Amino acid sequence: MKTLKLFFRFVLKVLKWGLLSFVVLAIVSALYNLTLPTASKVKDILTQNEKAYISEAMNLQQKMGNEVWPGWGDLQIPVITYNEKYAFLVGYPNPPAGWFKMPREELRCTEWEVVKNDRFGGASYYRQLLPNPDITPESFVVKVGERWVVSMQTKEYAAVTFYKNLRNELPPVLNAIFPYKIFWQFLMGSTENYIAGLEHEAFHAFQGTEVPYRLAEAESPPFSKDYPWEKSANGWNEEINLLMEAFNTESNEAASKLMAQFLAKRSERREKSNLSDEIIRYEQKREWLEGLAKYAELKIGVIASENQRYKPINEVVTAPGFKNYKTRVSHFNEQIGDVKRIGNSPAEPRFYYTGMLQAVMLDRLMPAWKKVAFKEGIYLENLLEKL
Repeated sequence: MKTLKLFFRFVLKVLKWGLLSFVVLAIVSALYNLTLPTASKVKDILTQNEKAYISEAMNLQQKMGNEVWPGWGDLQIPVITYNEKYAFLVGYPNPPAGWFKMPREELRCTEWEVVKNDRFGGASYYRQLLPNPDITPESFVVKVGERWVVSMQTKEYAAVTFYKNLRNELPPVLNAIFPYKIFWQFLMGSTENYIAGLEHEAFHAFQGTEVPYRLAEAESPPFSKDYPWEKSANGWNEEINLLMEAFNTESNEAASKLMAQFLAKRSERREKSNLSDEIIRYEQKREWLEGLAKYAELKIGVIASENQRYKPINEVVTAPGFKNYKTRVSHFNEQIGDVKRIGNSPAEPRFYYTGMLQAVMLDRLMPAWKKVAFKEGIYLENLLEKL
């Protein structure tokens, strides 16, 4: 009896201190959240750090891009970054007016103006006022004149909008104590993660340059709202298990057999779910478009970490949080580990991750696959069928 009393006292003490610790952490988090930025500190020009991120993304794509995908590194890709007030355009001398929202080619905004008394890599860069906060270049690609251009928020403004949007989505009380900065740092806050985001969009610019019709049809499928996310969940889970098992299998012969089982299970899911040809094409197009861009953003960071000849630009080396790509291999492994979790979620990122892992497996089992991956009517699963 005495032992039992001691046990309960111990449990109560643990619960007491656990609750006290939670309350203290909640208070600290709530106070810390009062310091979260609600607007960009600098709006009228690009800061030195923002310039460093963009310059390094351009440098990385041009120096290492061909090792990820033949021809990608040969392409000079301009960049638009924007905050709540301005869109900035770099790497494009004397640009024509506005930008085209893709894939519908809707012309937005007006003439670009030179940013006075400031330079980007020794050259002029441009800006234009965003009169409507709902009409921005977004995080994808746009066209300026005839050139495909990366489009993305500045790193600072991306954090501001993340905090604001997540705060609005969380219920009362939780939105006051949620550790926003920790969560942001995990998702996109690191310098390399932001550069990877720029590389993701740069690969879309490459897709648009090489096969604009394929990007257009993959970006404008009319079936996302009608897609049976929940209905096909069980089938996706089984597919992804086979895909992950193939990745974790050392034998290429065994991996090929598992990939065949993955394709068979995919066909079975589609048949059981009674998916139309249009919905099936929707899956294939999104894996091709977003899966390949996800693959490129991860692959280029790993290559930079493993290539001793690659040198980041000096400005980014001194930027806050830059780790010279030393975390990119572990980040890649973490992203592979997320395939199952995100692939089974009822949302678009499913296709980013399943497409990415199919590309990784094609690297291993069909090294020449990129020669035909941009051809009309060729999707990732079509290539896997040839193993």
